[in-house]
Amino acid sequence: MDITGRKLFVKALMEEGVDTIFGYPGGTVTDLFDELYKQGTIDVVLPRHEQGLIHAAEGYAKSTGKVGVCLVTSGPGATNIITGLADAHYDNIPLVCFTGQVPLGLIGNDAFQEVDIVGMTRSITKYGVTVRKREDLGKIIKMAFYIATTGRPGPVLIDLPKDIQTALGPAEYPKNVQIRGYKPNESVHIGQLKKGYKLLKAAKRPLILAGGGINAAGAREEFRAFVEKVQVPVVTTIMGKGALPTDHPLYIGNTGMHGKFASNKAVSECDVLFSIGTRFNDRITGDLNEFAPKAKIVHIDVDTASISRNVVVDVPIVSDAKLALTHLVEWAEPKNTTAWQERIKTWDSANPLEMRRDRGITPQMIMEGINKTFEEAIYVTDVGQNQMWATQYLDLNENHRMITSGGLGTMGFGFPAAIGAKIGNRDKNVVCVTGDGGFQMNMQEMATAVIQEAPVVVCLLNNQYLGMVRQMQQLFYGKRYEATCLRRRRSCPDNCKGPSGACPPYEPDFVKWAESYGAHGIRVEKAEDIEAALLQAKAYKDAPTVIEFMISSEEIVLPMVKGGNPMSEMILK
Repeated sequence: MDITGRKLFVKALMEEGVDTIFGYPGGTVTDLFDELYKQGTIDVVLPRHEQGLIHAAEGYAKSTGKVGVCLVTSGPGATNIITGLADAHYDNIPLVCFTGQVPLGLIGNDAFQEVDIVGMTRSITKYGVTVRKREDLGKIIKMAFYIATTGRPGPVLIDLPKDIQTALGPAEYPKNVQIRGYKPNESVHIGQLKKGYKLLKAAKRPLILAGGGINAAGAREEFRAFVEKVQVPVVTTIMGKGALPTDHPLYIGNTGMHGKFASNKAVSECDVLFSIGTRFNDRITGDLNEFAPKAKIVHIDVDTASISRNVVVDVPIVSDAKLALTHLVEWAEPKNTTAWQERIKTWDSANPLEMRRDRGITPQMIMEGINKTFEEAIYVTDVGQNQMWATQYLDLNENHRMITSGGLGTMGFGFPAAIGAKIGNRDKNVVCVTGDGGFQMNMQEMATAVIQEAPVVVCLLNNQYLGMVRQMQQLFYGKRYEATCLRRRRSCPDNCKGPSGACPPYEPDFVKWAESYGAHGIRVEKAEDIEAALLQAKAYKDAPTVIEFMISSEEIVLPMVKGGNPMSEMILK
């Protein structure tokens, strides 16, 4: 018996095991929301803005390993998720996003709230399609979930015209689907993998570079087993942090633009760089001509297009990280890298990752307080200085994971993504580390957190500036702080060189703001109050808590490498 497209839509979600959908209603999707209302197994989460919606879906997907599902209306509803699609595309997050569309007969007529969302997002989705035949709907939804989760995971967009939703058609939802031209790699070339391992085995100064592909593949256990067998030191990208516990004796730290001194030195001095699951973007490599200049490079990545695109490698290996590591664990034999490890420790001792402790609250103190307070947690960061400090100083292990926006670097990501992570993990602590700039980009999602009864702990580092840009202005632009001071008013002098007693008050008052939503607000101005505030926030289970940490505008993220420079040219003080 034939059923409507809207009924098949809900049936398909149930068949795919979807338990949560992040949706914002509108004219072209009202039929779908009406059908969702009639069932009781899928929770519909209503955020306050579509950008917050898709970031919440990203946080949900990253923290649970499930597909994040979005439903928005046509026109502005669809265009408001474009930033999130790009973010998910760069960070390999599986999303299936449904957008409403005007009826087929109106497409191309500049109808109300009509946009070509498929065309707009073609370069930032794995697959995008407008459904033009009701009989194709089931197959297309099945394809969407398959494509989003296989190979290199990513976002898929299905554009649903309003008349397709109400049209009658087959009730069957396929169990599997064959897609011509889409053949995700499900194997590894054993010969190439052995060749890469042979290089590692023969190296005198070997180094493993762990990227986000290890975390995305759920391969942390295999990676740790491999590292402990071969006894080779490890550096990570920001997205790869957590692949190995941060207190592991073989872990050095992050590498790249704000990487640890010892990590960047190790990359520059190693003779074999064994990399897994990284795209070698410019934040990691700096000047390509000076990247790992003494090393043979092995590169394992699930995406063929990522290999030798930025860095020409000596041994390319196309494989899912988990599959490759499963074989490597079988072959691995211990190496004597004691002298090499001692050399790295000497670099670390000479230039440790440490902030001054004589100038009031520092971001390091805040992160150390978080480490001490939460026995288990999912950490979600925003973007900017707060993100760098979190990736430098937060401890990660099997009980502490981190979610962050890496490839796109999306301000406003942190808070809604933390809400999504909490919705997907009701029994876990979720801590959002954010700045006062990025937080204000999606702060309206506090309403979502409150109505979802999702007691996220927000650690808001308030330096009263757009800190990362201000840092570049301080170091490279003669302290010309244009458009970065968040206290600046029209009446302020034109040539401001930084805070003074004449500065206007900061708006908003985050504590009062949080309380106006029914959340908790705490302000911390002294280092001795950090731990007590965190314990208080942790104890609140009825609503979210915003802890506003007042930090100096002068704090900067170090080490730092100027964009385009070699990673050996680190600014340390």
